[in-house]
Amino acid sequence: CDHAGFDYKEDLKKFLEEKGLHVKDFGTYSKDSVDYPDFAHAVATSVEKRECSFGVLLCGCANGVAITANKHQQIRAAIFWNVPIAELA
Repeated sequence: CDHAGFDYKEDLKKFLEEKGLHVKDFGTYSKDSVDYPDFAHAVATSVEKRECSFGVLLCGCANGVAITANKHQQIRAAIFWNVPIAELA
């Protein structure tokens, strides 16, 4: 995530870990302003190398991180806001 997604990331991490899932956190680690591509590329690279099964990208509007991740050959990032759209993605 970037700084705009920090609070959501912390909540999502807690939720997933309570479900017994391992979460690899690529940052950011505070609400201080950062450049989202640094974090989106790290997540996409990890998925591309099969170090992680999938990634979750969070930012202010989601477009920036999705565009950045989609620059990677084996990555297809999609924006969704409800379950039916997520299933279609």
